[in-house]
Amino acid sequence: MEHSLSIGFAGNPNCGKTTLFNAYTGANLKVANWPGVTVEKKEGSFKFHDHLYKLVDLPGAYSLTSYTLEEQVTRQYILGPEVDVIIDVADASALERNLYLTLQLIELGKPVILALNMMDIVEKRGMEIDLHRLPEMLGIPVIPVSARRKTGLDILMHAAAHHADGGSDLPLIHHHDESGETVTQQTRHEKLAMVYSPDIEEKIDQLSALLRESYPEIVNLRWHAVKLLEGDREIRERYPLDCPDILDRSYEKEIINQKYDFIEEIVSEVLVNRDRKAAVTDRADTLLTHPVLGLPIFLLVMALVFFLTFSVGDWLKGYFETGLELLSGGARAGLAALHVSPVAISLLVDGIIAGVGGILTFLPNIFILFLALAFLEDSGYMSRVAYVMDGIMGRLGLSGRAFIPMVLGFGCTVPAIMATRTLENKHDRYRTMLITPFMSCSARLPIYVLFSSIFFAEHAMLAAFSMYLLGLAVAVLCAFLIRLGDRKQEDPSSLLIELPEYKSPSARTIAIYVWEKVKDYLTKAGTTIFIASIIMWFLLHFGPGGYSEEMSVTFGSMLGRFVVPFFQPIGLGFWQVVVALIAGVSAKEVVVSSCAVLFGIGNINSAAGMTALQGSLSALGFGALNAYALMTFSLLYVPCAATLAVIHRETESWRRTLLTAVFQIGVAWVVTFAVYHIGLLLV
Repeated sequence: MEHSLSIGFAGNPNCGKTTLFNAYTGANLKVANWPGVTVEKKEGSFKFHDHLYKLVDLPGAYSLTSYTLEEQVTRQYILGPEVDVIIDVADASALERNLYLTLQLIELGKPVILALNMMDIVEKRGMEIDLHRLPEMLGIPVIPVSARRKTGLDILMHAAAHHADGGSDLPLIHHHDESGETVTQQTRHEKLAMVYSPDIEEKIDQLSALLRESYPEIVNLRWHAVKLLEGDREIRERYPLDCPDILDRSYEKEIINQKYDFIEEIVSEVLVNRDRKAAVTDRADTLLTHPVLGLPIFLLVMALVFFLTFSVGDWLKGYFETGLELLSGGARAGLAALHVSPVAISLLVDGIIAGVGGILTFLPNIFILFLALAFLEDSGYMSRVAYVMDGIMGRLGLSGRAFIPMVLGFGCTVPAIMATRTLENKHDRYRTMLITPFMSCSARLPIYVLFSSIFFAEHAMLAAFSMYLLGLAVAVLCAFLIRLGDRKQEDPSSLLIELPEYKSPSARTIAIYVWEKVKDYLTKAGTTIFIASIIMWFLLHFGPGGYSEEMSVTFGSMLGRFVVPFFQPIGLGFWQVVVALIAGVSAKEVVVSSCAVLFGIGNINSAAGMTALQGSLSALGFGALNAYALMTFSLLYVPCAATLAVIHRETESWRRTLLTAVFQIGVAWVVTFAVYHIGLLLV
């Protein structure tokens, strides 16, 4: 008879849990959302020794206290009857952070297997983990695995099957100083991995007795008693007890501190050569996480990133420009030789090649930007940035955790919006969604590169970098103003984050990250920008009278002139610019491709193309101040269509999505108005 076993994969975010899950399930994978929430649900199954294993990849969680939406989903599933065994996947290179969730899972009383992943990183750092002592201290099986290399997988499943029915039969061996402990306390150390101070243990015993009497259906009395002492809202509402002498206050901080004291004891015993590596990290952090110097250092690092983006990127960009010129000229000559109609030639060369090709010439700049961000992320520096910003975000009424989506916004706003799930409540998530699009994503970089290179010459890098600083400043200011007008103000929670040790970035990890981003950029050029370029060509070559070479009588010019009065006060009262900005709602890169189509420039990013664009814009009265206003408005106005779609999915509200778009446009108009008119006073 075939035996079925249900296994839940739990673990901290980025511990390799999903990679390990995929190594087992392969193609037998189903992806959906958990009922009622937008958190992704992954299920899979496979056979092992004639047994059927049903695997569930639970959302990443740091604890079972349910601070975030992911943690709520993970907790509800683990507490339910569906799971037979919990496989706790831990990043062996960050043992301290991962063991906190491990101790909470052990307290549930369900069978738990600890899968130590990323052991190769531990070895590279010159450290070792005592795999005999660790299970002695935890009382559960500990299996070293490598999700990436697919090693240890069979042993892990064997352990899960063996311990599914009766839990672990491993003895607990602690080396506590028990001279001052009672017999009861000594007995607990023989049966429980996590033992608290005598006064808390006494309260746990009292609460367990009351729970047994009032709620006999509860399976794990100890876990529920601990949660009552922590002041867990859900448990207190579900199992209320009238015992003010016991539950006289929240003991959450004491329980957390004592757990981490035990974790420190574990790590000190099982992790060899740990101090040498930690000393290097501590010396670096005295400077990089300094309360005063930390933020200026971050700004200097980002300035260096954009220096490389411009200097190295522009050097590589020249080769792309040459290739595009050859392609454009060859296509025009070839089609003319084949006697293709001028309309079709214009569509292909002036519409598609000019639009899509113009965007592709910015690929070197995008590549350098993502390469630098991947290096900073994989080295462990970006966690320090979130830590440094925690105090500032707290004064704005947001958790330091809110800065993590904002940092992600420098790459792409779509995953940044999705990252707001890590915030504790819907109110904070929506406020963060409002300000995160002000972070200058990579899609806006082509606009900065083009217009800063044309109008600011040797100061182009500074002009572009100022957009990133302006976006950050506007986000901070808006968060502050929203807090002032917020009637539901709550004290923001502090950011609880373990700063990982610095490490040499993995070439493979960086290569995968950069390739995924470049692939997304190329995919966008081949789909969204391709379609937008064709639509833009039709709008600018057809009018009420049909096809026309004169753009001033086309549908595009009619639309632009209709909206011009809105843009006139902010220095953008040119119908061509207005049309490009409207097209940019599909994707911000389309602003550049639209300019190529609008002004009939085949290779807009080449020296000749930029000279031609400058001449055309100057003839309209468009100068450096107008260019800076255009960059400012492009930075702040309504995010791209993909971002709006994600905002709707996360908020499940068209009303909030529309309000977000209106808010972005309003902020963009006000800030651009201020920038333009201050510029008029200074020029």
